[in-house]
Amino acid sequence: MKKENWILAITGGVAVAALTYNFLSDDIPKGAEAVQDFDKDRYMGLWNEIARIPNWIEKGVDQLTEEYSLNEDGIINVITRAHQAEKDKWTEVSGKIKFVKGENIGMLKVSYLGPFYLSYNVLDVDIEYKYALVSGSSLDYLWILSKEKSVPDDIKQRFLDKAKAIGFDIQKLEWNHYN
Repeated sequence: MKKENWILAITGGVAVAALTYNFLSDDIPKGAEAVQDFDKDRYMGLWNEIARIPNWIEKGVDQLTEEYSLNEDGIINVITRAHQAEKDKWTEVSGKIKFVKGENIGMLKVSYLGPFYLSYNVLDVDIEYKYALVSGSSLDYLWILSKEKSVPDDIKQRFLDKAKAIGFDIQKLEWNHYN
């Protein structure tokens, strides 16, 4: 095999390893902590995406909702629905969520594509489990979710303060509007 082919093979292997680590990673952003005493049963239900840091996964969609339900085997089903504004049509995708460090810690992983998982960290949730601050594995992924179509100002400010203290650029948040 020529030297160039070996270099290409090694480079390709490193790229695949990096992508695999990114998708299978159980990471949480540095300085962040997942909710302790997490109550999975109270988290179940329909959540509206109120705000997000723009990302490639949700490009071109709005009015996104996620509906969580618990299987008997402990795996959480998720159905994500969103409106594709450019095509003026609705889309839906199903996935599954597993706990990373135990069912009482809000550190989870979500998969919509077979064995590939992404980090899903519940960083804060109100006492009634109506509003949640969720992140991915890095400071590039942040969501504010609500079981209602809005978030009260005091909860919104609490989430923004927490996100900013962790290092998220809260100025990048896009706020969704529901019809």
